[in-house]
Amino acid sequence: MGLFDKLASWLGLKRREVNVLCLGLDNSGKSTIINHLKPASARVQDIVPTIGFSVEKFSTSSLSFTVFDMSGQGRYRNLWENYYREAQAIIFVIDSGDKLRMVVAMEELDTLLNHPDVKHRRIPILFFANKMDLRDALSSVKVSQLIGLDRIKDKPWHISGSNALTGEGLQEGVEWLQDQIRSMKT
Repeated sequence: MGLFDKLASWLGLKRREVNVLCLGLDNSGKSTIINHLKPASARVQDIVPTIGFSVEKFSTSSLSFTVFDMSGQGRYRNLWENYYREAQAIIFVIDSGDKLRMVVAMEELDTLLNHPDVKHRRIPILFFANKMDLRDALSSVKVSQLIGLDRIKDKPWHISGSNALTGEGLQEGVEWLQDQIRSMKT
């Protein structure tokens, strides 16, 4: 433990640890987003498709995030539900350029929202409408409409247009998520 961590701990300013699930279809940019949120020294150059899941960590000024980056490939999506109970927040990434799979993304979101470990909890969900740099990408408003985010009445949610390669939109989303988590009862 470093000097600043010890001082923060003594003053009661220790970072709160938060478990976050990062979900979305394969090739939506989940791992790239998480990679961009890590400190520059911890980032990897080549992102490969996640098999099963991976665990990554990053921190903000007041929170320490443990992110479970779940594979979005169809054969691994059934693993998601094993992590719902321990999640204190969810990041759901949507490829805004993949119009053909918006229905699949909506179906996976519905499965998530109706699962017993999520349904009755007021868990914040951050949506990234990713790949906004693509010429034919849908706006975050259009993505929201297509996957029916207006139906979510019992959980705080936010959608942020993003480009995981440049980091555009990521900070706004993480700040919203951090505010939601801090406002939750510990």
